[in-house]
Amino acid sequence: MSDLIALQVFGATGHMGRSLVKAALLHGDIVTAVGRTQESTMKQMERWHERCLGLLCDVRVRKTVDAVIQTTIREKGKVDIIVNCTGYGIIGSCEDQDEATLRSQFETNFLGTLNIIQLSLPYFRSVSAGRYLIFSSTSGALGVPGLGPYCATKYAVEGLIESMLYEVDTFGIKATLVQPGHVRLNEPELWESHNTAANTQLAGCKTKPDGKSRYVQNTNPAVPVSATRFASLPIDSQPLPRYGHFLIANPSPPYAGPNAPAGHAQRIVQWLNDRQPVSAVKSAELVWQLGHCKYPPLRLLLGNYAVECVRDRLRSIIEEIEDWKHLSFPVAVEDEMKDDAPDEQMELDEQNEEN
Repeated sequence: MSDLIALQVFGATGHMGRSLVKAALLHGDIVTAVGRTQESTMKQMERWHERCLGLLCDVRVRKTVDAVIQTTIREKGKVDIIVNCTGYGIIGSCEDQDEATLRSQFETNFLGTLNIIQLSLPYFRSVSAGRYLIFSSTSGALGVPGLGPYCATKYAVEGLIESMLYEVDTFGIKATLVQPGHVRLNEPELWESHNTAANTQLAGCKTKPDGKSRYVQNTNPAVPVSATRFASLPIDSQPLPRYGHFLIANPSPPYAGPNAPAGHAQRIVQWLNDRQPVSAVKSAELVWQLGHCKYPPLRLLLGNYAVECVRDRLRSIIEEIEDWKHLSFPVAVEDEMKDDAPDEQMELDEQNEEN
């Protein structure tokens, strides 16, 4: 077993994580699938595959992250690649999201990633090898109205991984940020068999009071948010929530208009429905190949949408720099002296002519 590649996938019960676990098992790798404690049970996680170790943790809690890393090393003998697919966001204006929701997003998306890295780096350094595949987002490269705090967490993850890579490259450790575009569900048969109202998740939603937090939670029993109705099924066979890693915040009156910019993100996910341009299965295959690449890139963009958006964003930044760079460069002293030299020479010539 020591000759096989050992992957540890955090967020394995989610959309992208599940596809990646299946791709790795299909290629013969050994996998530790780490689910979320609030959504799954150990009994469910144990029913994946003979080469798959199922565990649970909350990435916000360091001791649970450390426990699954140490368990994987003890049970599988090693860890070669760590993948982090965890994360969630609140769709709503920046003003409408309270402190609790902001902290929760940062604790999950940013601090969760940091916990995984800090607790696994000592092992990777000890073996002078290791690979991180960290799922970011196109929201980590450009601002999206309606996803401000979520974008902030992804910007933070991008800065963290890029900085860390300079620090650990000397130990033979590699890292790649994966930026997928809009990814669609690739398991329609589950939705057809288990969900008669699969055309929309948001149509069956209503406000759930929770103090200051104004979430719109799914109340349609045919659209599972956690493993309740399908608890008898293996975790890798349960239908996924249509927009499982996003919650919707009720907009306040200034942002409630049908064309309000703050509603852009919500309108996009509702309009796309099942028409997301990026395949989760194909993306998982590409990410698996990336994990076995000898010289991986710092960033991998998945899908034309991601490529076009990030490229346009970088182009606009360059154009803005060029437009305003005349205010950014102070005039050097030597340049001032050069500019004054012709005037002084002209004055000397005029004096000579007068004499």
